[in-house]
Amino acid sequence: MSLMINPRTQDIGFPVRRLLPARECQRVGPFIFVDHMGPAQFEKGTTAGDVRQHPHIGLSTVTYLFTGAMMHRDSLGVVQRIEPGAINLMTAGKGIVHSERMPADIRDNEVLVEGIQTWLALPVEHEEVDPKFEHYPAGSIPVTEIPGGSARVLIGTLGELSSPVRTYSPTSYFEIILEPSAQFRVELSRQELAVYIAAGTAKANSENVDSYQLLVVGDSLFLEAGPEGCRAMVLGGAPLEGKRYIHWNFVSSSMERLKQASEDWEEKRFSLVPGESEFIPLPDSLR
Repeated sequence: MSLMINPRTQDIGFPVRRLLPARECQRVGPFIFVDHMGPAQFEKGTTAGDVRQHPHIGLSTVTYLFTGAMMHRDSLGVVQRIEPGAINLMTAGKGIVHSERMPADIRDNEVLVEGIQTWLALPVEHEEVDPKFEHYPAGSIPVTEIPGGSARVLIGTLGELSSPVRTYSPTSYFEIILEPSAQFRVELSRQELAVYIAAGTAKANSENVDSYQLLVVGDSLFLEAGPEGCRAMVLGGAPLEGKRYIHWNFVSSSMERLKQASEDWEEKRFSLVPGESEFIPLPDSLR
């Protein structure tokens, strides 16, 4: 049985379309958060669109850009420019703080920035792992031609291709680009899958899917591009056991842990990003 999810558009200094979590569905495999960022341009000589430092626990963030660039900084001292085609995996575990800012050359040249930000919930036994950041350059991510298009294996295995990206539970994440009427098929037993149409239109398991819609499809997908082709993000993985709660930027199987993380941020007990003083305060609703 399929489930269609329409985006909720928000402005956080630039437009984002939020697909997960949704009222109809909290997560697909480990994917508990899916945002389509942009496309957006950022005014020269300003900090518009910069995301000030903020904390996470209990999840891994995955940043993937189509165009533009972002600058990642975190409380581990990592400074990494994020560019199209690369996978950037930040595991928060017991706690990390990071910022995401627009590089000066991106602003000065008015380059469009667009991409997908996702969160992976962690298995209960790994929710409190030590934080880390891993950068996988675009050249390390396998890509193959398929009839009428291409498939890039961002995480997981597709046919004979396996991504170097390692996660804490079985995870699949593919970028599929199809010419008009081209087709793609995948079946992954014991996994939950969804397809997000980032551009164009398609039919997924015979159901029409427009741009910016996400369709949860089960463990198999037959995708046929519409008359203008499509860019599709296929995502999912093995279901995680137990409930997960989301408060602000925190994910946990324990409500008490979420309360503790909120208190820790309010009381400035998190390690901060070296050299940064601006931060996003705890929302009033969590105080």
